[in-house]
Amino acid sequence: MGVMGINMRNARFLLPNNPRHLYQRVDDKLITKALAEERGLEVPQTYLVVKSPHDVATMEQKLSVYDSFVMKPARGSGGKGVMVIDHRDGDSYVKPSGSRLSGDELRHHAENILAGLFSLGGNRDHVLIEYRVIPTQILTAISFQGAPDIRIVMLHGYPVMAMLRAATKESDGRANLHQGAIGIGIDLASGLTVRAVHHGSMVDVHPDLKTPLIGVRIPFWEKILEIAVTCHEMTELGYLGVDLMVDETRGPLMIEVNARPGLAIQMANGIGLMKRLQPVVDRHKIHPTEKAADRISFSREFLKTIPADS
Repeated sequence: MGVMGINMRNARFLLPNNPRHLYQRVDDKLITKALAEERGLEVPQTYLVVKSPHDVATMEQKLSVYDSFVMKPARGSGGKGVMVIDHRDGDSYVKPSGSRLSGDELRHHAENILAGLFSLGGNRDHVLIEYRVIPTQILTAISFQGAPDIRIVMLHGYPVMAMLRAATKESDGRANLHQGAIGIGIDLASGLTVRAVHHGSMVDVHPDLKTPLIGVRIPFWEKILEIAVTCHEMTELGYLGVDLMVDETRGPLMIEVNARPGLAIQMANGIGLMKRLQPVVDRHKIHPTEKAADRISFSREFLKTIPADS
């Protein structure tokens, strides 16, 4: 099956292809967004950056003009510390699950982010508050009260595997598999969803919405692949994961880039990453300077020769 474990990922793909000095470009979401904007990529609008306890004290006043938003650590990972606010009800902040937060609880969460509770290495952090993506209708049908995101794993600028992460009631509106979201494999050639897993078990319908998960066509698929390739070029990382969302009005938005993409994408697609990575390694040796459009075309073509049950 070509399943790749974490040791192989680190030894064969992360360490040789991701120089340590480049990690800052993706480990800090503020830097990543700035690089993306320089490249002309669409990203969620930044409402506020909270850097100090004084900023926390004035945060609510500055956010009063926004009914919904996402609060996250600038240097967080794995979805830790991400809080989605769906709307306000009086003095309360209402999450997608319907649970409510007081202003004190919101400020306390921001203080925890500043203290580094959710950041890489536990170092002090900044709070990033930004636009909450309103997902396109075709994707809201398969995600419970939360915006699904798309993860594309890249090697040498070639897309090698993709999945959609759809929120459930359990995941509280967040597209994080470890918190109960669904992983849905996407065919790179067509942009169609082909397989879905929830807590490691195959599913065909959403556990809360009861809507089909297989055969959904991801909108703007060509553009999504182009954005993923641009993220490789702007970060100069050889092995990375690119996370995107499709907004109802703004189309595909680059959310973040990950220098250490997880391995659950293999379960979502029903095939090991080595089946996809080795052909790219071989191709890159022969064509080390291949153009972006040709890299995308190669990825979409060679996947046709690798059936999901091989």
